[in-house]
Amino acid sequence: MLIQLAILGLLVALLPLTVVWASKDANKFRKLAWVTLFLTFDLIMFGAFTRLTDSGLGCPDWPGCYGHANPVAAHGQISAAEAAMPHGPVTVVKAWIEMIHRYLAMAVGVLIVAMMVIAWMRWFRTARPARPRVPVLPTLLFGFVCLQGAFGAWTVTLKLQPVIVTIHLLLGMGLLGMLTWMAAGQNAHAPVAADGRRLRLAAAIGLAVLMAQIALGGWVSTNYAALACTDYPLCHGALVPKMDYEHGFTLWRQLGMTAGGDYLPYEALTAIHWTHRTFALVVVAFFGWLGHKAMRIDGLRRTGRALLAMVALQFLIGVATLFLNWPLAIAVLHNGGAAVLVVLTVMLNYKANLSAGTRPVRAASSTCPA
Repeated sequence: MLIQLAILGLLVALLPLTVVWASKDANKFRKLAWVTLFLTFDLIMFGAFTRLTDSGLGCPDWPGCYGHANPVAAHGQISAAEAAMPHGPVTVVKAWIEMIHRYLAMAVGVLIVAMMVIAWMRWFRTARPARPRVPVLPTLLFGFVCLQGAFGAWTVTLKLQPVIVTIHLLLGMGLLGMLTWMAAGQNAHAPVAADGRRLRLAAAIGLAVLMAQIALGGWVSTNYAALACTDYPLCHGALVPKMDYEHGFTLWRQLGMTAGGDYLPYEALTAIHWTHRTFALVVVAFFGWLGHKAMRIDGLRRTGRALLAMVALQFLIGVATLFLNWPLAIAVLHNGGAAVLVVLTVMLNYKANLSAGTRPVRAASSTCPA
């Protein structure tokens, strides 16, 4: 089964690798970095779709499906589980959604391995003093994607335990950010005014604030607390509703349960939801200020404008999910908006660091072999 899964991962990765190989871009590594970034973004979107369609346990084992490499071979077991519980976690459709998500994850892993191998080959083949920096970032990406895979496995084996699923989401966003930094390092950038160095600390704080909000959003999603408040800006008709923070933010517990094994009270779901929506106001205010500052600096204007536009759009999407009763398409789009904000914030950090005169992080030069 493991060999079959590895072959499937290679086959899925074959298409983007072919696109990179056939590209007219002389820097194949740069093309590979941007293609991998794009597919990782797609993987995050499809992961959100998997989670929001309750397909995370569509195949209740890992890495295969009932011990098989694909749902076709496991059709008998899946059909039996669906017949026993037609609206349960295991159905034919959910099994396919879950396995497609795993195939995409394996393909991204293959691309990251390819980048690491190419970067190290380039490093070993280039004589000093022309030798590039040791490819630390591609190697870290490999370790990071292995860790992400482990949390993907635990997501299934621990039956969607909220803290595990939330960490899995955060690691996915972290992987996206690291790929953004590496891809940015392969491109030539317009000079950034010296004033840009003043934004280094603010941009770093912005990334930390954004990841905190994504963690809160993941906690909302993994605890199914999205509709704990259906009105806005009030919640249950109150500015500060009745909430249970003790149970809502106990991290190590089973889905829908307290640490003591009782059903999670509704006030706990309210606390989770209200905290996320309230902290969103902090994010909007901070990023509004950060984007405005970036727009006044040469070399950062486009990134600043994009950041302002995306933060406003993301806030509107979040409010729309409440008034439209959390439709699937908009919920997935909300996750995608968070991913776009990660990309933009990392790009702002990268450019602000360039303005300080630091050397770009390059994994390979323009002559890197394909």
